[in-house]
Amino acid sequence: MEEGLSSGHMSEESGQIIFECQGLYKSYNSTVALQNVNLKIASGGIIGLLGPNGSGKSTLIKLAMGLLQPTMGSILVNGMRPSPATKSITAYLPDVNFLPDWMRVEQVMRYIADFFPDFRRDKAEIMLSRLGIGFNQRIKALSKGNKEKVCLIMTMARDAKLYILDEPIAGVDPAARDFILDIILSQKPKDSTILLCTHLISDIEPILTHAVFLSRGQVVLDRDVREVHEKEGKTLDALFREVFRW
Repeated sequence: MEEGLSSGHMSEESGQIIFECQGLYKSYNSTVALQNVNLKIASGGIIGLLGPNGSGKSTLIKLAMGLLQPTMGSILVNGMRPSPATKSITAYLPDVNFLPDWMRVEQVMRYIADFFPDFRRDKAEIMLSRLGIGFNQRIKALSKGNKEKVCLIMTMARDAKLYILDEPIAGVDPAARDFILDIILSQKPKDSTILLCTHLISDIEPILTHAVFLSRGQVVLDRDVREVHEKEGKTLDALFREVFRW
């Protein structure tokens, strides 16, 4: 751990804890992906789960979604172990396109609405109109960039308590990046929480309220972004480069 960096619990100023890990370990055979992760994330903010590739970010997200089981320790979403109940309040954007190519945009909206009662079709329609995407268009006819944007729109159109976004700006051009960040900011319900997983720090730093650095499966920083700016006198991106020697 870097000297002077906090790896304590996240601030609980906002009240209710929406995401919590206690003594969390995850290993794959002889490979340890996460070790002794302790975190408390209070509701209401935009939290960056930050680290280089292989740091354990995706493993932590998959544990939160119930796609993996902990080797040891616990992970709680809104006070509950990952289950259908937690999935009903969590909107998840994976790092791969999840839209079936054969579907039309209209069918995608109906499909998601069938699974998630909190899906707001009106919000989705407004965002799709901004992109100029017709509801009758097939997914396979969209560009790679627009497919990614539609995935994000379908995720952010839910009225969820927790949004988990895995690498939402990876591999997109600057214009698309601006659109994605605007959607995240403008569509986030007031009391909801966004957990944004990425290694592209400088692009998302302006929208973050809190940052968690993961390195080799361990938390090496857990601090408010404003505190980093004021006490360290540097940007989060600069601190990230110091910690990971980039």
